[in-house]
Amino acid sequence: MKATAFTMNPAPPTTSFAEVLGHGSLAILAYAILGVLLLIAGFYVIDLATPGRLSKVIRTERNPNATLLASSSLAAVGLIVAASIWSSGGVLREGLLATLVFGLVGIVAQTLGMVVFDRIAGISVRELVQEPTLQPAAFLLAVTHFVIGLVTAVAVI
Repeated sequence: MKATAFTMNPAPPTTSFAEVLGHGSLAILAYAILGVLLLIAGFYVIDLATPGRLSKVIRTERNPNATLLASSSLAAVGLIVAASIWSSGGVLREGLLATLVFGLVGIVAQTLGMVVFDRIAGISVRELVQEPTLQPAAFLLAVTHFVIGLVTAVAVI
């Protein structure tokens, strides 16, 4: 029904399929770029906690402890990013801002978790990633990273 001067409820504006695809594609691209940037930030925060360059420790030294810790940290950041996108309700600007803030909060929470385990439980990430064989403490820290990410993600939703 067309809106006229006599109707109170004008017809809703229609959005073309091309506009929906264009907007959706740009949103995916924006979230993907932000997600990758947060993953890189998370990786470098873990890198700061390990002796030497983390990428070198993983790639050339093939250290399983460093690999497990970095992987779990990135998975946790990914959970937070996904939850932030899910909770954005389709509002792109607010969703991107929430994703940025919650992603950074998750990275800080993971870092604090590492420090707490280092201080209270006596599990040093620096020492752990120097071990050439996979250590039980690496599993404990990896699960801690993942759970911190999961808790943060659920809090976002």
